Amino acid sequence: MNNLGRGLKARKRIIGVTLALIVFCSGCKLTYLFHAAAGQFRLISGSIPLKEALEGDSLAPLQKERLLLVPLIKNFGEKELGLKKTDNYQTVFLKSRQRPIYTVSASPKDRLTRKTWWFPVVGDMPYLGFFDRESAEAEEADLLKGGLDVTMGMADAYSTLGWFKDPVTLNLIDGSTVGLVETILHEMTHTTLYVKGQGEFNEGLAVLVGKVGAVLFLERTYGPTNPLTIEAKESLEDEGVFSSFLASLFDRLELLYSSPIGYQEKLAEREKIFFEATVEFRRVAGILKTRRFIHFGSGGLNNAYLMSVGLYHRHFHFFEAVLRKKGGSIKRVLAFFQGQSEEEGDILERVEQELHLQTERG
Repeated sequence: MNNLGRGLKARKRIIGVTLALIVFCSGCKLTYLFHAAAGQFRLISGSIPLKEALEGDSLAPLQKERLLLVPLIKNFGEKELGLKKTDNYQTVFLKSRQRPIYTVSASPKDRLTRKTWWFPVVGDMPYLGFFDRESAEAEEADLLKGGLDVTMGMADAYSTLGWFKDPVTLNLIDGSTVGLVETILHEMTHTTLYVKGQGEFNEGLAVLVGKVGAVLFLERTYGPTNPLTIEAKESLEDEGVFSSFLASLFDRLELLYSSPIGYQEKLAEREKIFFEATVEFRRVAGILKTRRFIHFGSGGLNNAYLMSVGLYHRHFHFFEAVLRKKGGSIKRVLAFFQGQSEEEGDILERVEQELHLQTERG
């Protein structure tokens, strides 16, 4: 992923909604589903096999070099990380360099909660994805009329959870090599384990697998001292720094929003917190080793933007803690969460409580 909101260049993904869901849909937005299905089929029908793209003359040498990595990343993810084997990423869409999806999300102005949209199979979704800007802007305008905080951004990639054969898109091989590895492994994680209606869990787990998996893959492929491996390690370190900053900001806002003061006063006080956060981020930005988060808040802060960013980055230290408990093994982490997904209730909340209990007993 990649832009979150209009400013944050972090890796954001979206779960694709397919035409097959329309058959089972009642009470959800049929016009939206038809739009999503049409966009998905346009991508699929316009894609060509990787071999054909590599043999053609439309790609530059560096683009071909990155495209050659795709099957290696897939193989590594399946064999070394325990990710599900699929027919994804055997084709590439070369007709547009634009990131494939516009995303729109919304939140109340005085609460750190998300507006969600329900769809069959995937459950409550914390955002809508659009294949054209006009549709996204129309949805944004409708949400703004409802007095909500709204944010619109673009996603570098998305997953159809195995419903279709997802292609590689040109924007991915135009980007960085590290970003390509992270994104492919992230999306493979969604196909491997996706828990209906638990967006923060799904995205947080995929961020962990993408970041840690990229370090392991690049270290195996190029060696521990290669600049790409070093960049992946720095990206992983920056994730931890940014997540800590974000968690602190959420804590301050939650304390404000839970206070007994009136609505208008909360809105005034939150602007002070937003301002302090942008000042604090300048200090954080000086610590970061990559530019992944450098544009955080450049378009302004609101609850929808923060909840969109938090969907991916707020709980990183939680997933890191689970990884440590599992001896640093992504395979064991996935197996653990697969078991947790078979129980009722919120996985993040339940496992966090268990970790706290184990820490206290220790």
